Amino acid sequence: MPTIYDNIHKPLLPELVQTLGNAYRADFCVGYFNLRGWRELDARIEEWTGGEGAQCRLLIGMHQGPQDDLRRLYRFRDDDPPLDLGTANRLKKQLAAEFRDQLTQGAPTNADEAGLQRLARQLRAGKVQVKLHLHPLHAKLYLLFRQDHITPIISYLGSSNLTLSGLRGQGELNVDVVDQDAAGKLATWFNDRWDDRWCLDISGELAAIIEESWAGETLVRPYLVYLKMAYHLSQEARAGLSEFSIPKEFADQLFDFQTAAVKIAARHLNQRGGVLIGDVVGLGKTIMAAAVARIFQEDFAMDALIICPKNLVSMWEWYRDQYHLHARVMSISRVQKELPNIRRYRLVLIDESHNLRNREGKRYRAIQEYIQKNESRCILLSATPYNKSYQDLSNQLRLFVSEEADLGIRPERLLAEIGEVEFNRRHQAGLRTLAAFEKSEYPDDWRELLSLFMVRRTRSFIRDNYATLDPDKGRRYLSFPDGRRAYFPDRIPRRVDFALDEDDPNDQYARLYSDDVVKVISELNLPRYGLGNYISKKPATPPTAAEKSILDDLSRGGRRLIGFSRTNLFKRLESSGYAFLLSVQRHILRNFIFIHALEAGLPLPIGSQGAEMLDTRFEDEDAEDVNYTAADLFDDGSEEATTTAEAPGTHWRPALRTEAQFREQAADIYKQYAGVRKKLFKWLPAALFDRKLRDHLLADSTALLAILADCGEWSAAADAKLDALDDLLRRQHPTDKVLIFSQFADTVDYLAAQLRQRGLERVAGVTGVSGDPTALAWRFSPAGNKKQGDIAPAEELRALIATDVLSEGQNLQDAHIVVNYDLPWAIIRLIQRAGRVDRIGQESPQIFNYTFWPAEGVERLIRLRARLRQRLIENAEVVGSDEAFFEEDIQPGEHRHDDAGERSLVNLYHEMPGVLDEEPDGDIDLVSHAYQIWQNAIDANPGLEKQVISLPGMVNATKAHPTEAQPAAGPPGVLVYMKTDSGQSALAWLDEDGRSVSESRFAILRAARCALDEPALPRRANHHELEAAAVTHMLRERTTAIGGQLGKPSGTRSRTYERLQAHAGRLNGTLRQNDPRTPALNRAIEQIYKYPLRESARERLNRQLRSGVSDEQLAELVTLLFEEDSLCLVQEDNAAGEPRIVCSLGLASTPEQTP
Repeated sequence: MPTIYDNIHKPLLPELVQTLGNAYRADFCVGYFNLRGWRELDARIEEWTGGEGAQCRLLIGMHQGPQDDLRRLYRFRDDDPPLDLGTANRLKKQLAAEFRDQLTQGAPTNADEAGLQRLARQLRAGKVQVKLHLHPLHAKLYLLFRQDHITPIISYLGSSNLTLSGLRGQGELNVDVVDQDAAGKLATWFNDRWDDRWCLDISGELAAIIEESWAGETLVRPYLVYLKMAYHLSQEARAGLSEFSIPKEFADQLFDFQTAAVKIAARHLNQRGGVLIGDVVGLGKTIMAAAVARIFQEDFAMDALIICPKNLVSMWEWYRDQYHLHARVMSISRVQKELPNIRRYRLVLIDESHNLRNREGKRYRAIQEYIQKNESRCILLSATPYNKSYQDLSNQLRLFVSEEADLGIRPERLLAEIGEVEFNRRHQAGLRTLAAFEKSEYPDDWRELLSLFMVRRTRSFIRDNYATLDPDKGRRYLSFPDGRRAYFPDRIPRRVDFALDEDDPNDQYARLYSDDVVKVISELNLPRYGLGNYISKKPATPPTAAEKSILDDLSRGGRRLIGFSRTNLFKRLESSGYAFLLSVQRHILRNFIFIHALEAGLPLPIGSQGAEMLDTRFEDEDAEDVNYTAADLFDDGSEEATTTAEAPGTHWRPALRTEAQFREQAADIYKQYAGVRKKLFKWLPAALFDRKLRDHLLADSTALLAILADCGEWSAAADAKLDALDDLLRRQHPTDKVLIFSQFADTVDYLAAQLRQRGLERVAGVTGVSGDPTALAWRFSPAGNKKQGDIAPAEELRALIATDVLSEGQNLQDAHIVVNYDLPWAIIRLIQRAGRVDRIGQESPQIFNYTFWPAEGVERLIRLRARLRQRLIENAEVVGSDEAFFEEDIQPGEHRHDDAGERSLVNLYHEMPGVLDEEPDGDIDLVSHAYQIWQNAIDANPGLEKQVISLPGMVNATKAHPTEAQPAAGPPGVLVYMKTDSGQSALAWLDEDGRSVSESRFAILRAARCALDEPALPRRANHHELEAAAVTHMLRERTTAIGGQLGKPSGTRSRTYERLQAHAGRLNGTLRQNDPRTPALNRAIEQIYKYPLRESARERLNRQLRSGVSDEQLAELVTLLFEEDSLCLVQEDNAAGEPRIVCSLGLASTPEQTP
């Protein structure tokens, strides 16, 4: 009786192994061969001598799927197509590819590796011979030949393939055939097919596949694995370069680095609906954006709407006409009035998009609504997309990224810090959404996010990767299409000292820089910027709903605005005595306007209390100016905001000197506010505020009046700092063009007026209220703007004095002298100012950057700033997103140390080379960075391209850690690069014990960096275990529910769920349980439990909960939102498929031997 092997009651594998132990050769015929499953049998076969009559012959049938069988069954022709040599080779290659793919499945193990290596050796030694039968073989036959006279042949026939599941798994059925007549016939059947003409020997190919795979015994060079990582990470760039072509109008206008950026940006725009072109100043973002727009005009028939600052409209109109763009150019100040009425533009280009950092602004909402309504693609341009506040970035991305969009990546650094459970408890946001990233303050998380949307390169990156070295000059250059060379100049810091004598009672700057003035600024209450602290707890008349909304906004302003105001006063003090004293007068006057209203019981005019107040990078007017209330302060789209400050004369004294004078002027201005300007303000009754508000306003005004009394008259003739600037322009650079920067419009107006009064010709000042700044830029730099034929030499400007706001987007490279009249508190501002003249086409070999300092040195400035900083810290006041004192990189949770910032100031004072060099290359977008690693490598060694691309899946290597090429600290372990079935990349860095170190692609690519000659080390003993742990870790994260927690009990989601759960329970057993809408309510409750609420739903539910909505009304609202698919952020897990390991790189602190 035959024995039945079902792998349940009677397993086949042990019987097969036992029989092999008594056999001297074997013939196997299977439909599928799992290479890693061979190790279950190889020990017995290893004992054989090999060769004919002492080997295992393995016959594999050509595999066909069910669809192939179906097509073959219903062919119109009965005969099979004849085989020929070409078909045979094709089928042979097809099977080889299947074997290679087989080895990339799952995670490798030490046992699999050893088994595969033994199989390769047995194939080479002739102990195993494998043939491919070119026709399908559904039979599974195992013939074992023994030195036995009674049963020389034992065979097993059935369903089990030569795989782990076939030999061990359930669902199989096999029988042994010990009848020698039947066994002999089976052997004859096998030999007939083995000897068939079209049965091809693939033993050598199979051995080569194993030897070239991750299981091969030859060590792979770490550099090749490093390049393989860069190759896959640069997929977006390589796809863009092949997918898009540069329009012919731009073919001879773009450098290679610009061409690469255009194609990468086009890829992002096409794939994700938006792109942020964020190259640093001077690299040609405008022409690159124009080229991208032209690509989409030609390829997709998309016309463009170009939104830009008012001062750049004429420049963009020139680009539109020059490059034949089908586009409309609109000033950003006109969007509220014009966007609702214009036609659909499928492409929206926004220049200087950092001006849209505040999503509460009316302009922002108008643009966002237009983009969403018209489903427009979006190109954003900004050299400064953020400055210490990542909210700046997310708000710009929100213009075209919807809140429910699954980005495919998560803020891993944040999640590693607090964990998923805590994240879900704190926040109502999907883990792979923009909202989740907004909760992170970690740079690595934001670099990962921006790798999807941003193209950003620095000047040093372009110089190092695209420029050619001139050996004679020792400088790098880019080549223009006509052969001209654009050299990269050196940035040279220079110091300008101005006198300051504390012993001279007439020294104006000595009085202003005194400890008494700093003490007054440090001790001001600044109540107008913290009105939320003065709200009466029990007002006689409760506020209306509208008034309560305004009061809530005041409470949110708080410490941020107080810090802003205190810092701003001090910065104006550093800028110029004139600007400071003017601001002090304005501050006093505004205080008395409030005092007048409080004492008379009149409503208070409330100006902006929002985030737009905190940014002085792009706002040069004084927020204390009583006339500065129309444009950006209230974001109402007006273009008529002006300053009433008269052109400064030789002497300036405050028009108002006494409290009585201020009170009288304040009363007159209040009448204007309450009359023709009433709509520019929000109004609150005086009775809603404590008396303490008036007291603090009066105390501040008294202290500032004392400063005016002591320093009130400002003499330009005695202005030592102005004298130093005059000397610089007349004596040191009498013929050079000079670009002078100040942070404040008042200082610009003062300098322009005074220099002209002193007889300096061809000088102009440019501020945020200038009529046509582009025309002035062209007059200052006609060559850089291709306007030589339009600007007469007599009309050219020699000195241009400008604020940062008006230097946006302008080409000013005819000059090579930059003067910083005041010193920004963020050194990055100085770097960006230098970039205004350090642009492609700058002909001077050096850029001189002058900075003004008190003659006694840097110590006074550091001491004064330190005192103010200490006051801010004591009061827990926030300075503002762009007002970081110094530029050191501080991670969340770390304490700020000022040594690095002070060192930058000292280096700048001592004119140290390199202090004004570009931002670090960590600011470069990941795709460009990875692409350049790849491109540089294959340019230097073209043969590497084929080597890297042909590396097998799951290839691994090991290098020493750290190395000379990568000295950065980090634990040894394994770097693993994986891809999901949807093609998304996932990287993991695990330490030696399997703990996650990082999932940041930037950090992992940096850790993988090594040199071409980096020696390969034997892999560590647990290398494969760590690879498997990385995959398991990724799968566990990707399959975690995106909601999972209801959040804090007082939150909207938790309160809604608890009330509806109780309400649904009460409906059970009543007639209402049969209501047709009850099932929808139950599904909605389940959805709330599983997934976070949409932001719009959260706001609606929160309002209803606050208003005392009944359970029934709440249930109706939730059911409605559920049926409209507007309730929760339900995400499909696109990454839930089986991942594949692409490659891995071991980091070994000491060489380890393989097991």
